[in-house]
Amino acid sequence: MTDIAGDIDAPAGVELRRLVIPRSLDAADAADFVAMVDVRNAVYREINGDDDESNPPGELLPRYQDEKYERNLLWVVRDHGDVVGRAILTLPLEAGSRVAYVTIELLRRAWGRGIGTAAADLLERTAAREGRTVLQTWATHRRTDGRGGVGGERVPAPTGFGEIPLDHAARFLRRRGYRLEQIERKSALALTGDTFAHVDDLLTQARAAAAGYRVVQWNAPTPAEYVDGYAWMKSRMITDAPAAGMEFDEEVWDAARVAEHERPYLQSGRTLHVTAAQHIATGELAAFNELSIGADRTRATGQEDTLVLASHRGHRLGMLVKCAALREWHCFAPRSPRVLTYNAEENRPMLDINERIGFVPVSYNGAWKKDQSSRSRE
Repeated sequence: MTDIAGDIDAPAGVELRRLVIPRSLDAADAADFVAMVDVRNAVYREINGDDDESNPPGELLPRYQDEKYERNLLWVVRDHGDVVGRAILTLPLEAGSRVAYVTIELLRRAWGRGIGTAAADLLERTAAREGRTVLQTWATHRRTDGRGGVGGERVPAPTGFGEIPLDHAARFLRRRGYRLEQIERKSALALTGDTFAHVDDLLTQARAAAAGYRVVQWNAPTPAEYVDGYAWMKSRMITDAPAAGMEFDEEVWDAARVAEHERPYLQSGRTLHVTAAQHIATGELAAFNELSIGADRTRATGQEDTLVLASHRGHRLGMLVKCAALREWHCFAPRSPRVLTYNAEENRPMLDINERIGFVPVSYNGAWKKDQSSRSRE
């Protein structure tokens, strides 16, 4: 695909340079990738006020290599030679997909100069050339008071659950024609002795309510006996999780896709830990929870997908797999200070579980969507 960055009207001294993914960090062309990761981490540090979502280049590189189920097009944003941001267009490779995911991340010193506009023009025009008409993105909106927002004008979610401040990101996206579809809550759980004592109590209660189910756990790679069940549950994340007005392609998962999902973890030294509830009578996997961490186990833990299959709901399996995962995690990564997780604001069943465990809101992400189906392919 021809890079159209040179045709974009960018501010003087600003370059949108297409990033070539290196085969290794020792490769001659790896400098731009390392700079991209450095600016990514700096942007998240500005947004979050901490390094909880920072990653070293070696842990991120496998995520962008040998892509089979999505394609990432990346650009490094340079301002008079200094790297000030990155732009990413993510293209799902499901047959007939019309969706593209847009990511623009800039250091604050680069705001207000038209750099974000140039990056958005590049990504939207590239998406159009790729035949993608539905553009979607997420933006973080910091909480600054006890109600989870800031003073001034608010933007309510059309779901009726939550609102965000009309801040810099919200104003930019609205000017670009994006519409807020959903609000996603970022929550954190402090991993203290009191937390684990509370988790033990909840786990005992959940085991009693989930008679007929047992807990099974593993670290990637998934054992052969669980691959089919895990693949089926992963495929249901798209159809069963609340999506509001966002558009997601239905995904087909099998053993090959599970292996590809786990490949970046295994190649980078990260750990993916899966806790599942298995229906004893049938052997069917009915619910699962994922926890992940990098090679440095003193860093924050990520709680990734959690799902209870619709046919098995009503047995407190969500509480069961979350608490069993945390109990095991205390032995595996005892120095990790907290767990971070994301949930749709309308996903009250899962938020109820999280709040009962002790998760507290940290910030809110707006899920935004733009339909450019009327735009001609360039």
